[in-house]
Amino acid sequence: MATSIRLDPEVEERLNFLATQTGRTKAFYLRELITRGMEDLEDYYLAADVLERVRKGEEEVLSSSDVRRSLELDD
Repeated sequence: MATSIRLDPEVEERLNFLATQTGRTKAFYLRELITRGMEDLEDYYLAADVLERVRKGEEEVLSSSDVRRSLELDD
């Protein structure tokens, strides 16, 4: 899927420098940034969603004792 974005001149300059110095394409680094950044965004926003459900009482919360008991870790 082709997508275009506008970069701040400073960011574009840094990207150009990195690509030139390493012999990789700018597209390579943009794909890397998006992939890694997407993982961070998913972690953050999905966790924030769970936290909101916990605060509203819509998500089950277990104590560490309950978890240890359910996993039969306490003898």
